[in-house]
Amino acid sequence: MDLCFHASIWKAIFATRKNHKTSMNSFIEELRWRGMLQDMTPEIEEHLSKGMASAYLGFDPTADSLHIGHLVGVMTLLHFQRAGHKPFALVGGATGMIGDPSFKSAERNLLNKDTLDHNVSCIKAQLSKFLDFSGATENKAELVNNYDWMSQFSFLEFIRDVGKHITVNYMMSKDSVKRRLEDGNGLSFTEFSYQLIQGYDFYHLWKNRNCSIQLGGSDQWGNIVTGTELIRRMGGGSAYALTVPLITKADGTKFGKTEGGSVWLDPEKTSPYAFYQFWLNVSDEDASKYIRIFTTLDQASIEGLEKEHQEAPHLRILQKEIAKNVTIMVHSEEDFEMAVKASAILFGKSSTEDLASLDERTFLQVFDGVPQVQISKSDYEGLESVLDLFGEPSQGVIFSSKGEARKMIQGGGVSINKEKIADPNGGISFELLQGKYLLVQKGKKNYYIVEIR
Repeated sequence: MDLCFHASIWKAIFATRKNHKTSMNSFIEELRWRGMLQDMTPEIEEHLSKGMASAYLGFDPTADSLHIGHLVGVMTLLHFQRAGHKPFALVGGATGMIGDPSFKSAERNLLNKDTLDHNVSCIKAQLSKFLDFSGATENKAELVNNYDWMSQFSFLEFIRDVGKHITVNYMMSKDSVKRRLEDGNGLSFTEFSYQLIQGYDFYHLWKNRNCSIQLGGSDQWGNIVTGTELIRRMGGGSAYALTVPLITKADGTKFGKTEGGSVWLDPEKTSPYAFYQFWLNVSDEDASKYIRIFTTLDQASIEGLEKEHQEAPHLRILQKEIAKNVTIMVHSEEDFEMAVKASAILFGKSSTEDLASLDERTFLQVFDGVPQVQISKSDYEGLESVLDLFGEPSQGVIFSSKGEARKMIQGGGVSINKEKIADPNGGISFELLQGKYLLVQKGKKNYYIVEIR
């Protein structure tokens, strides 16, 4: 699994960067035309125009991979860095032990430190594909872990030095807290304290790292402004907040979810093929929104693609462009090309060579759910003809009888490994895919996998 930073991708991302001063003034406008701006505190634009600013955005390390729901925040940090500013990615090693109650119906399971440390390491590797942590620029990205400073606090020190600055009335007024109480599910003190700890994160970064802005999703607004209030009360300074909208699908269902669950950035959890297919299958309405949010294409290019799409919607130009850009950013160009090849195989526009070039993981992902037959190696080597394959060894799964198989082969309706079978009495001379599979196609849409054990 290659999670290293791709220099070529980073170079492409920054290829369109303007002069330093102009870029610093463009961050808000960039988010605005992309539909990525929800709320912001007053005077933030003036603050950004004065020179390089620093901002942070938090990631909850409750899993060892980000999923595509995190990509809105990741892209926000990417645009912030492209505009000449310094991004901090904060991984909540401390807050991850508590769980953010914001718009959740129940308390989360708590994770131990070893698990959280592993998750943090994996998340940093994934973020490195979008943000420049290399140190080659003044505004290099940095990853910080709030466990590093929160672990230094005793409970008594925290409630004495921090808790006294924010009233319970203030904390109770937040929508995320009120909703949980109104739903009747209750709220533990552990979860109730989350906004105070997140607020202290902002104060700590403001005081020690000159970080003046916190970015986040719109559901985080209450937690973020708690931080600006804590900075005002504890440090007597100014800080700013900016949120991006929560992404939904046109049909009202949750973005990033499929029947199989979340769409992960880790290729072991969601294969590059399945990842590519997710973007390829978004609706036209969603595609117009997603191409702005999840790619770095400029406005003129996107509007040109939208015009082409409107002229020939059946070609799915927008979906293909999104799928290409995001798959390459998250995985690699090689994974993208493999996904395109795999998609063509599924829809019949491919060759035997294309099929043979797939790795085993992609092959099984493409044909996930199709009927499978296992045949021992000795039985397979003993077959005298193609017709024999469709008899007892395949146990009637593919054809009910040899007679049915013979008739369909003679009618040109059977292929093995994308090779049309012309003679039912022909010999068995197929090269096994990945050394152990045959792909049988009956008609246009019916596939079967024969595994030789």
